[in-house]
Amino acid sequence: MKILLLTEKDVEQLLSMDEVMKAVESAFREKGLGRVQMPAKLYLFYGKYGGDLRTMPSYLEQLDVSAVKVVNVHPKNPKKYSLPTVMAIIILVNPKTGAPLAIMGGTRVTSMRTGAAGGIAAKYFAKKKPKVVGLVGAGAQARTQLAALLSFYGKLKEVRVWSRTEKTKEAYVAEMKTTCGEVSRMVSVESVKEAVEGADIVVTTTPSIKPLVSGEWVTPGMHFNCIGADAPGKEELDPVILTRAKIVIDDWEQAFHSGEINVPFAKGIITKQHVWGDIGEVVAGLKPGRTASDEITVFTSTGLAIQDAVTAELAYKKALAKKIGQFIEII
Repeated sequence: MKILLLTEKDVEQLLSMDEVMKAVESAFREKGLGRVQMPAKLYLFYGKYGGDLRTMPSYLEQLDVSAVKVVNVHPKNPKKYSLPTVMAIIILVNPKTGAPLAIMGGTRVTSMRTGAAGGIAAKYFAKKKPKVVGLVGAGAQARTQLAALLSFYGKLKEVRVWSRTEKTKEAYVAEMKTTCGEVSRMVSVESVKEAVEGADIVVTTTPSIKPLVSGEWVTPGMHFNCIGADAPGKEELDPVILTRAKIVIDDWEQAFHSGEINVPFAKGIITKQHVWGDIGEVVAGLKPGRTASDEITVFTSTGLAIQDAVTAELAYKKALAKKIGQFIEII
């Protein structure tokens, strides 16, 4: 039995943000309609190394797509080992037989499908014509998050970028100025406050374990895509923002365990009653998205296995059509 092997370089040439956003939106819809199997992430914590490993299986029943991802998060990797913070492997499975169809690098898939989730959240919860985006964090996710917003909106007037590391921030701005002609003004800022104040959309992509965004900087109508908090103890927003906002999650169990709401929930600052619903319900038309121009909306993304599955399926089908990758015999 032959299995298609796709390297990260293979995957990079197969995926476009427009296509990934459509695939991820369909996955959210399937979840909202209750047609997926997706156990919560299983974590291994490597405490002495400051990292963790996660396994993420899923099955989208109507679409007949199934996959398992193994992914790490080690924030010290870039500085200490010249390795990415996040690395992943995905096994795409044939639901009919249980046989593996493909094994592929999952790092690009993870980055693209997470960016796509932010773009979809903005579609349903941000203002119709946002002009200013504030990015808190300038790593890999800041790139795909911006790509997804540009994929949906076409153009943005201003993008402000903050990062703890000056080198990272300046490199991001220099790169995006050459690749994002749809942004009229791309600027680096010296503080989180400068990135946030007056923005229509704020995207947080850091591994912070203490709030970076103060509630004092938030004005009516803002939308937040909270991407960085994806493990217990992580948080990027002042909890007071959550008490004022319409909160939308991607998955109940994962969000309360490891999303932006995990710390405020554990402390009793917010309860389940503060959460409007999950994005699948909104995409499926079961609940409305933004209903007023002055609403403060927050999307807390933990990353779902179904996002990986549909994105991997997309890469697999395109690889077959373009004859990219190589077949290997393992079993």
